[in-house]
Amino acid sequence: MTRSLIVNADDFGRSPGINEGVLECHERGIVTSASLMVRWPGAKEAASYARAHPRLSVGLHVDLSEWTSQNGEWRPLYERVPEGDGGAVAAEIDAQLAVFRELLGRDPTHVDGHQHAQRDEPARSILLELAAELGVPLRHFSTRVRYSGSFYGQTPHGEPLPRAISVEGLLATLSELPSGITELGCHPASVEDFESMYLGERLEEVRTLCDPRIAQALATAEIELLSFAEVA
Repeated sequence: MTRSLIVNADDFGRSPGINEGVLECHERGIVTSASLMVRWPGAKEAASYARAHPRLSVGLHVDLSEWTSQNGEWRPLYERVPEGDGGAVAAEIDAQLAVFRELLGRDPTHVDGHQHAQRDEPARSILLELAAELGVPLRHFSTRVRYSGSFYGQTPHGEPLPRAISVEGLLATLSELPSGITELGCHPASVEDFESMYLGERLEEVRTLCDPRIAQALATAEIELLSFAEVA
């Protein structure tokens, strides 16, 4: 069976540095899709680029909170709504979808959550229903698109994992790619102009995603690059 790959950049719109990294990896590298965070100042700039470059598929990156590890303890960097309040979560998701439609003039091609917020209730049920209504994949829950988070430069506890985002590490991931359609998540940025526990790794991701050895490996292995729009 054939092997197809969607390379999706999260956090699009969060900052100019992230926007630049996503655009570079789309134009010079292998990024085919991106997930837009609509609540950040860079969202308008990101949406403007996406409207002018329709080959970049854009989905909604639902942003409810961000957590950071400090001395081994996870603490919230910010919380937009109480994540256990179903009504507040539903209202925030609806509001973010409305902003997305205003910025892009269309529906998202896919849906996912910042720091995988879509995996936990009540966001999980709300987003499963939303994705079904839109007829688009929801990360981790799509029957057509398998998700891979192997291209990430930290462990689940926030410890450095540089090999995972190296050229050698990505080549190893591609060599083990299963048949069907796989979404590979990534987080590129060209400048550290935002607050996050995942910073310098993003610059390394840009270098790896734009390395010509990666494109050559895809061609040699006959792995087809797709966007979420093409899957739809």
